[in-house]
Amino acid sequence: MQEMIDSLEASGTQMVTVAIRRLDLDNPEQNILEHINLDKYHILPNTAGCRTVEEALFVARLGREVAQTDFVKLEVIPDAKYLFPDPNGTLEAARQLVAEGFKVLPYIHADPVLAKNLEEVGCVTVMPLGSAIGSGQGIHTIEEVRIILENATVPVVVDAGLAVPSDASKALEMGASAVLVNTAIAQAENPAMMADAFRKGVEAGRQAYLAGRIPVRTEAIASSPPTDVPEPVAAA
Repeated sequence: MQEMIDSLEASGTQMVTVAIRRLDLDNPEQNILEHINLDKYHILPNTAGCRTVEEALFVARLGREVAQTDFVKLEVIPDAKYLFPDPNGTLEAARQLVAEGFKVLPYIHADPVLAKNLEEVGCVTVMPLGSAIGSGQGIHTIEEVRIILENATVPVVVDAGLAVPSDASKALEMGASAVLVNTAIAQAENPAMMADAFRKGVEAGRQAYLAGRIPVRTEAIASSPPTDVPEPVAAA
């Protein structure tokens, strides 16, 4: 628990997502909500472990009661091996939760069409994966995330698969509003140090995005002016 608290502090985060289905509400020592400063961090309940729309709806409603918030990170994942989200189930669950007044943050594959559909039903953000959850493969979906960013009018959060701070920096450089990171920090040899490194990666990526990167070109361009270069003088 202390490693978790130290990592949260080092990361500079303002929001912590919690798997409601996996909380031990009968054992305060093992209930992480008893150890997190709720005045400092906004709790984002999630529906991890839910395989169907019905399960996700039930856990989202439970999370609303436990955490006293309308925010929910929606996960509908029937695939136990690769943990890829169900697009149809996610869209249907999102539609119902929005109708109930939830602020829905859906975890999805990096599908630009699905992302737009979720935005249109009222989701407050979309959360495309970089790669499989916990895989540490980094962002394999760069082109799809770029399209989502181009079309979105809600914040885009890159979630899953990030391994190192440069992955987070890349996401923010592209224009993502945030990243969601767990395994890369929790399973690092020094979680708090890795959390601090991710904070710096996020800050650097955001600053670079705001600064405006140079365009990508196929040809070289001299970095010093080519004009007014004196002609060489031949030796006598």
